Amino acid sequence: MEQTTLFFETVEQIYRRVFRDLKPRTPAPHFVVEYRPFANVNSFIRHDDSNGAVQVRMSDLLEGAPAPVQEALAFILLSKLYRKQIPEKYNRRYRLFLNRSDIRRKMLLLRQIRGRKQVSPARGEHYDLEEIFVELNQRCFHNLLAQPALGWSRTPSRTMLGHFDPAHNAIIISRIFDRASVPRFLVEYIVYHEMLHLRHPVEHRHTRRCVHTREFKEAERVFPRLAEAQLLLKKL
Repeated sequence: MEQTTLFFETVEQIYRRVFRDLKPRTPAPHFVVEYRPFANVNSFIRHDDSNGAVQVRMSDLLEGAPAPVQEALAFILLSKLYRKQIPEKYNRRYRLFLNRSDIRRKMLLLRQIRGRKQVSPARGEHYDLEEIFVELNQRCFHNLLAQPALGWSRTPSRTMLGHFDPAHNAIIISRIFDRASVPRFLVEYIVYHEMLHLRHPVEHRHTRRCVHTREFKEAERVFPRLAEAQLLLKKL
């Protein structure tokens, strides 16, 4: 019977091989790969000017990832470091791994255990988010939504107007709306939009995360004065 010899690369060897693929005429540097207890599946790469090595730091969730996934991440990180176009097949391979149901569950658990969520009180200077949630829940959801943690953002952000964090079961609304000049129906629309994320969770389809599903968009169109609210948001 013919015997097959299997060669198992270390993660550092994978990075050296990928480096040679990207920069075949340049001597490969020394790679130092470390796994860190991040609160999310984050990865970082940089040159260490003190010794010329390339340091890679990634979430310890990736410590047991298969070699093809490590290879894909190596192509992604090294391509970014050397400003080269990332081959789509490696982007796709890595996204498919992150979209696996078991990996998504582990990511959510990591955020719950390690992540910190600072939530300001729901009662602001002009609007009470808890009061608005209760009214919308009764009016639009037949009181079927369990109330999550509610709070205003620490700063009046114009880029993150509101978000629902499933790991901490919290809805955060930008403090920019807690003003006397902001009409109540606009605050209600922002809260309503985030409540829809409770009702219609994110769907994962192969490499895609569908945040606003067809059902989500249909439910959003039911909100009274939707066009007026969206017009005001554009002015922000």
